[in-house]
Amino acid sequence: MRRYGPAALLALTGAAVLRVSLFSDLYLRYVQAALRPYLVVSGVTLVLLAAATAVTTGRSADGDHDDDGHEEDGHGHGPAGPRAAWLLTLPALALLLFPPPALGSYSAEREAAQRAAQGVGTFPALPSGDPVELTLAEFGSRAIYDSERSLTGRTVRLTGFVTHGDDGTWYVTRLLVSCCAADATTGKVEVRTAGSDGPPPADTWVTVTGTWHPRGELGSDAAWPPVLDATDVRRVAQPANPYEKR
Repeated sequence: MRRYGPAALLALTGAAVLRVSLFSDLYLRYVQAALRPYLVVSGVTLVLLAAATAVTTGRSADGDHDDDGHEEDGHGHGPAGPRAAWLLTLPALALLLFPPPALGSYSAEREAAQRAAQGVGTFPALPSGDPVELTLAEFGSRAIYDSERSLTGRTVRLTGFVTHGDDGTWYVTRLLVSCCAADATTGKVEVRTAGSDGPPPADTWVTVTGTWHPRGELGSDAAWPPVLDATDVRRVAQPANPYEKR
């Protein structure tokens, strides 16, 4: 039975990839939506390779016996491959049965609040009507670098998860990715409310509606993170894609 180990390992890995990419949206926790076809193709290829390996192993089984009809001793490796390769079953099983959650407040808080100078400039006009639905990246860029201050007087709506700062401050936060979770950076907005209620628990997903609170000189470190005077904070479910595209 051990000779079928490589085929079983390939099948398990392929099934795990298909589990998160073809049969669910869990892949969005790790990579951009545009990479889904590549994941599906990779998963199918691994499953097909597993089937081909199993067939090949079965056909060659008779040739692996000695004259007495006993299998040769592989002494730790051989037709079934190195025993250490079986360690690869652990991450494959974890992905198949217990997919890791999306990155959250811990990852966001580890990144220092440092922003390179990007230059102050103008931005396209915002859509008419309030509230305006913006991503954290869009709001942050306009708040810090828009010379025409297009956010002034506008009501905006932001969605993200909660992170906590010092002195009772809290933020609506989103992780921004270019390709996958490995290159994630943090976008966050400080939320100020008039009520006496404390901040929501960390990692709670919320939709916040309010108005921009200017502070600091445009393009300076003092302008980061931008501030929102919130008029409404509502808890929401985590979206299927928890990341914003950077």
